[in-house]
Amino acid sequence: MKKPILLLLAAILTISTSVTRAQEDHAYTQGPVVLVSFVRTEPGMFEEYMRYLDTTYKRLFDEYKKQGLIIDYSVFQALPRGPEDADLILTVTYKNMAAFDDLQSRTDPLVKQVFGSLPKAASSAADREKVRKNVGNQLVRQLILK
Repeated sequence: MKKPILLLLAAILTISTSVTRAQEDHAYTQGPVVLVSFVRTEPGMFEEYMRYLDTTYKRLFDEYKKQGLIIDYSVFQALPRGPEDADLILTVTYKNMAAFDDLQSRTDPLVKQVFGSLPKAASSAADREKVRKNVGNQLVRQLILK
């Protein structure tokens, strides 16, 4: 009876050691998660869209940052390679994937505060389509080399 128990303990120890070794073998740790949005402003609308980003967008995302919902956000200008490429890249950095759990329930009150209501926020989003179009999004995770 003792022999099967000893064999089981030896197997458990071997498995746990190999799992620990596998975790130690990674040359990186998982870091923050970044949502990257690629935006193309409509002809002649770049400055108008930048004014929106400098006012409403900035106010909302500064509040997200203040509340700890995001780590940071940025706006980058890009040189488009063609007519379908972005001329602006917006990034929002989250601490980790868990930051997305129940994110809507935590951001809705701030959206209401900035826009007045969720329907007004949706209407504003529709209006922004007149000055820009979203040409894609990408979710990336930083890998921090050890």
